[in-house]
Amino acid sequence: MNTKIKILAFVLLLSMLGCNHKEKKDAILLTPSLKNEFKANFLIGTALSENQILEKDTMEIALISHEYNSITPENIMKSMFIHPQKDTFNFKITDKYVAFGEKYNMFIHGHTLIWHSQLSSWFSELKDSTAMANAMKNHIKTIVGRYKDKMGSWDVVNEALNEDGTLRKSVFLDVLGEDYLTLAFKWAGEADPNTDLYYNDYNMTYPEKRQGANKLIKQLQEKGIKIDGVGMQGHWGLERPSLDDIEQSIINYAALGIKVAITELDINVLPSPWDLVGADVNQNFESDEKMNPYKNGLPDSVQTKFTKRYKDIFNLFLKHQDKISRITFWGVGDGQSWLNDWPIEGRTNYPLLFDRKLQPKPAYNAIFNLNPLNN
Repeated sequence: MNTKIKILAFVLLLSMLGCNHKEKKDAILLTPSLKNEFKANFLIGTALSENQILEKDTMEIALISHEYNSITPENIMKSMFIHPQKDTFNFKITDKYVAFGEKYNMFIHGHTLIWHSQLSSWFSELKDSTAMANAMKNHIKTIVGRYKDKMGSWDVVNEALNEDGTLRKSVFLDVLGEDYLTLAFKWAGEADPNTDLYYNDYNMTYPEKRQGANKLIKQLQEKGIKIDGVGMQGHWGLERPSLDDIEQSIINYAALGIKVAITELDINVLPSPWDLVGADVNQNFESDEKMNPYKNGLPDSVQTKFTKRYKDIFNLFLKHQDKISRITFWGVGDGQSWLNDWPIEGRTNYPLLFDRKLQPKPAYNAIFNLNPLNN
């Protein structure tokens, strides 16, 4: 067994035993981790589920606190959960999320303020521009204001672009027009001038969408609106997008004078339905055995490709570390991943660095060993 796997397994064993907090903390500090190995390069983060925020699994929390120095909420801050009714906010779990980050000395990212999906139904009932503007302003300023000086950054607007780079049809665009983007960033910046504000989207490596994102960012900059970074969602596959497309996108966005975050990183190893485009959570397809070929385990040949893919991608990230602020995996272990149920429910996917038993895969070691300090 690889030495680093042995060390990590020992840390996890400690979490299952009854050792006291100080003993556990001291042991963990002495072991290697992704966050420590790349601390001079960029933040290493993960998305947290509600159960993880509530620290229901001691073993899992030991792993999270050991490996990562940045967190993103997987679902709890989406409007249907945090602002379910016009006059009702639910901060209970989000407060615990922020407390989790503070407890483990992590960079805390907010996700997401304005998104057309998982949207509270009452937003869709607003047809008047004044009513919509007031609702957005109250939503953004109340949430950002509550966590002022606690959130290191926010996804202010999420997935506002179509694949051709045009603005996606949404209730916000329908009622307020393009100005909704300007207003969202303006109000977020007013609520907390010290936090970084990001635009976040998938398929940001594709030329047409990249051009649309560039246009959006430049328009905000020309208006004097604060925008600090772009989140390139890394919902990628074993072969696509190409490394060249990823690299050119990082260079392109950084040239706008903003930070680049790699967000929602996972590598899909399963075949995709024929007309699937992007990572739209609303896309669903009927079950097909041919679309779930590895339900009994991942073949060694695919594991090898998976490992090489992560290694090549992280090599690229290290090459452009001066442009990248944060890398966030979309989950901890394979069992947590949304890709088990999207776009076909019930599939068995293997997109992350840790398996269903939270053991590190060969890809973990491949990434870890890229750091010159380990060679």
